[in-house]
Amino acid sequence: MTPQEFAAASLPLVGRRPKVLVGMSGGVDSSVAAALLVEQGMRVVGAYMKNWTLDVPGMQCPWAEDLAYAKRTAVKLGIDLKVYDFQDVYKREVVDYLVREYEAGRTPNPDIMCNSHVKFGLFLKTALDEGFDYIATGHYARVGKGSDGSVEETGKDYRPWFLNDVAQHPPVLRRGVDEHKDQTYFLYRMGGEALKRTLFPLGGFAKTQVREMAQQRGLPAADKPDSQGICFIGEAPIKDFLRMYTQPRPGLIVDADTKEEVGAHDGALYFTLGQRKGLGVGGGEPYYVVGKDMAANIVYVSHDACSPELQTEEIVLEDCAWLSGCSPAPGAYLVRTRHTGPLLEASFDPQGETSGYVRFAQNTERVAPGQSVVVYKDDICLGGGIVR
Repeated sequence: MTPQEFAAASLPLVGRRPKVLVGMSGGVDSSVAAALLVEQGMRVVGAYMKNWTLDVPGMQCPWAEDLAYAKRTAVKLGIDLKVYDFQDVYKREVVDYLVREYEAGRTPNPDIMCNSHVKFGLFLKTALDEGFDYIATGHYARVGKGSDGSVEETGKDYRPWFLNDVAQHPPVLRRGVDEHKDQTYFLYRMGGEALKRTLFPLGGFAKTQVREMAQQRGLPAADKPDSQGICFIGEAPIKDFLRMYTQPRPGLIVDADTKEEVGAHDGALYFTLGQRKGLGVGGGEPYYVVGKDMAANIVYVSHDACSPELQTEEIVLEDCAWLSGCSPAPGAYLVRTRHTGPLLEASFDPQGETSGYVRFAQNTERVAPGQSVVVYKDDICLGGGIVR
């Protein structure tokens, strides 16, 4: 949807309750998000997105169980639940993307692409097409007012200040108050236009509070464990998933320091920078992956966990996405190189709108090509890019 089409979809909301389509995964976070919006008096409809239903070696896809939880929660809250089949788009934009990136020797983050293309792409477009004013999710993030930096007090009111004021006060994406759960790293590609139509009811709460609220309200998912791992793979090894779509290609594992052959593998694409487990090289001190030659199909390893190959002072970003639509000015920022990773001091030097250099204040752990680095100004998520 173009910005012009998006603006045309705007509706005057004065004097009526906003209509919100809430993504409900069957987990505790989305369940509480829906409950809070219902309690605020919004016209809430739940939505379960059927993105992936295939079993992965080592893990049975839990989509049917998750949908059952979402249905029970909707009944508990007295709201309707819609089911959307987004599998074709998900396969093309997320799963196929993941496989292509691994085949190219990179290590992608499919959850980020799911948010960009599915949750805040197709799902948002579907909601607007069906007459909803907003979508809402259980992400731990906040929406703030760009002009003066204020943030709505999520614990008191989930209705955004920008109901009729997005032109004068474009919103910004802020980190959730629970730093251990903050999910803005996964949201940096959602786009500024999507931000205007998205509610994050949990951004002002800690995870422990969310669990307590679920228990107080008797929600079905109150004690349901959180899902772990990649969105559609769960805790199953990524290598097992990739074998469903790629062919083995035997090659050598070489000690980068001694140049000796120390083992064999069935495909360099299955390994990632810094990997320690699952190398199949037994005995002695552990090895770490310090590099790959995709053309020669060689994996290079080292015993040195602090190898120069695993450290860096500079990262080149490409395919950058900025929530404001424009690259930030050169200067000092905070960056996050992985979800829940520490916020690191760094400078950012843009090279046009879609690329730039991140230079760290001190030597830091190298980030695998294909991963994302996200840029912050104080607690505002500006956007980020993919490591070259």
